[in-house]
Amino acid sequence: MKKYLIALLFSIMTPAAFAVTTIKAEVNGMVCAFCAKGIEKKLNALPQKQAAFVDLKSRVVALQLKEGQDVSNEAFSKVIQDAGYSVSKMERVSQTVDAIQAEVAKADKAGVK
Repeated sequence: MKKYLIALLFSIMTPAAFAVTTIKAEVNGMVCAFCAKGIEKKLNALPQKQAAFVDLKSRVVALQLKEGQDVSNEAFSKVIQDAGYSVSKMERVSQTVDAIQAEVAKADKAGVK
């Protein structure tokens, strides 16, 4: 019975322990591809970065964190602000950058902002 409970406990805890954490934000002020590349370059320089995505058309910026790593919302906002832009909306999601990129592409294709 103890083995069963221990196995159950680990199976419940494991998905949360390995959950993907991505900071997703809407950014004001990006008006050209150079703007987007500047933000992407700053995000790629972060040691906690697993992946980064910046979409000029939808103004979406996403930073997927490495497992066990974190960046505070304030630090993330500061990176964006130091690049010369402002964050209008920010959330932490359990999606990969690839999933967010696909979601944005699908919305663009459908003509949705």
